[in-house]
Amino acid sequence: MATYLVTGATGFLGIHLCEALLGAGHKVRALCRGEAGNLREAGVDVRRGDVLDRAAVADALKGTDGVFHLAGRVSRDPAAAAELHRLHVQGTLAVVDGCRTAGVKRMVHCSTSGTVGVTLPPGEELDESAQPDLTVVGKWPYYLSKIYAEQAALAAARDGLEVVSINPSLLLGPGDIRGESTRDIRLFMERKIPGIPAGGVSIVDVRDAAQALILGMEKGRSGERYLVTGLNTTVKAFFERVSRVSGVAAPLIPMSRPMGEISARFLDALAKTVDGYNPMDAVSVEMAGYCWYVSPHKAQEELGVEFRDPNLTLLDTVHDLRAHGVTTTGQAPAGSGLAEALLADTWRAVDRWMKKAAAQRPPQG
Repeated sequence: MATYLVTGATGFLGIHLCEALLGAGHKVRALCRGEAGNLREAGVDVRRGDVLDRAAVADALKGTDGVFHLAGRVSRDPAAAAELHRLHVQGTLAVVDGCRTAGVKRMVHCSTSGTVGVTLPPGEELDESAQPDLTVVGKWPYYLSKIYAEQAALAAARDGLEVVSINPSLLLGPGDIRGESTRDIRLFMERKIPGIPAGGVSIVDVRDAAQALILGMEKGRSGERYLVTGLNTTVKAFFERVSRVSGVAAPLIPMSRPMGEISARFLDALAKTVDGYNPMDAVSVEMAGYCWYVSPHKAQEELGVEFRDPNLTLLDTVHDLRAHGVTTTGQAPAGSGLAEALLADTWRAVDRWMKKAAAQRPPQG
């Protein structure tokens, strides 16, 4: 039985990791900046502190056998670049420094499969030897910050700290309280995705990713990264799977990369003029035009990571979202076509703009 510190313990993956560690008989300590949810009731030793506070990190690490560094934020907002870099890169350096101060020898750094790289359709499975194309990935601040954070963590492995990087793909499954990872499934269920992007997705069950982190602590080779994914598939095939398990009809019309990006930017701009919300934001559509396929073979062979049926993951995701109030609302886009959906969204936005303008018009007479 070991004692482990977990940063990011209140996040989607962090909650499942704490549960798995406790279930395996380990003692778990969590560094939490805000509310700790049900962690204390579950038996977690909760310590107050920010991952950017090096003294607090070092203090929380005292007496532990290792640290799982998961603290971070998922965001597709380009305006969040500075915050993401500070949290991911400086936070990782704080944990590395804390390990040295507290005499902790081993660290598992939770990265993302997006640091390995993305490709244009039809895509190819990339392994740990691949390097990201910064001309592409560098456009998305979340992934750029994770690349630099991973580099900082693995650089520490060359200086004597045992560091293992676990790189899960898109996390799905139950328990996404913040709704960040399962956002696209929710939008699908709400019929807010009007077309089929041209790219491909890579997904993994959050519970399998939690086990991969534990196996990385137990068996991972220092200085190595391990890709963790349970399914690589086109967006079209992915939507078909979600449709089967949810009973919600999938969109039918393909959405080419140029058409999708232009349409999404148009709706982004239109939504801003009327204080509206465009679920088909330009960044998400742009990302969905690429393929994010990675190979899990190294994690399977060296760590013994196993993956459940992805259909069961999707089923659990859908059931959990419905249990938390997500329902199929409205009607599917007419003919499930992109043009009809864009037209409908445009008219709704124009209607909101007209109502807003009328409310601000000074009274006559």
